[in-house]
Amino acid sequence: MNIHSYPPILLVEDSPEDFHAAMRAFQKAGLANPIIRCEDGDEALEYLFCRGRFAPPADAPLPGIILLDLNLPGTDGHEVLEAVKKNGRLKKIPVIVLTTSCEKMDIDRCFSEGASSYICKPVDLGGLMNAVQRLKEYWFEIAVFSKE
Repeated sequence: MNIHSYPPILLVEDSPEDFHAAMRAFQKAGLANPIIRCEDGDEALEYLFCRGRFAPPADAPLPGIILLDLNLPGTDGHEVLEAVKKNGRLKKIPVIVLTTSCEKMDIDRCFSEGASSYICKPVDLGGLMNAVQRLKEYWFEIAVFSKE
C-alpha cells in the first residue's frame, strides 16, 4: 500500500492528554494514516461539511474512519454522530466512539444513532495501545469498505 492509499483518520478529542496518548498508541501500532484532529464537535462538523476554515473541500479530505469522543465542549459527540449518519456523503464512514463512558445508556444510544463500534476508553496507556492495535487490525486489515 502506498502512502496515498492511507485514508486520514479523523480524531475528535478535546483532551490534550488523551490526544497525545492516542498519537503515541497510533505510532506504536504502526498506523501510517494521517491523523486529523478536531478539538470539539463544532470543529468536527466544520471539517466534515467543509465549512469555515475547511471550506475548500481539498482542505478537508474525507476521512476513512472517525474516532469520536462523546464528551465534547459545544456540540457533543452524539450530535456529531447524528449529523454524519444523516448525510449522504458521510453516512458510510465508520464512526468508532472512543469515550470514557461505559454506561449502557450511552452505548445503546450510540448504536441507535449509527455508530459502527464503541470502545470504552482505557484509563492507562498500555490499555489504549492494546485497543488501538486491535482497532488497526480490524478496521485497516480485516474490514472491507464500500467503494462509494
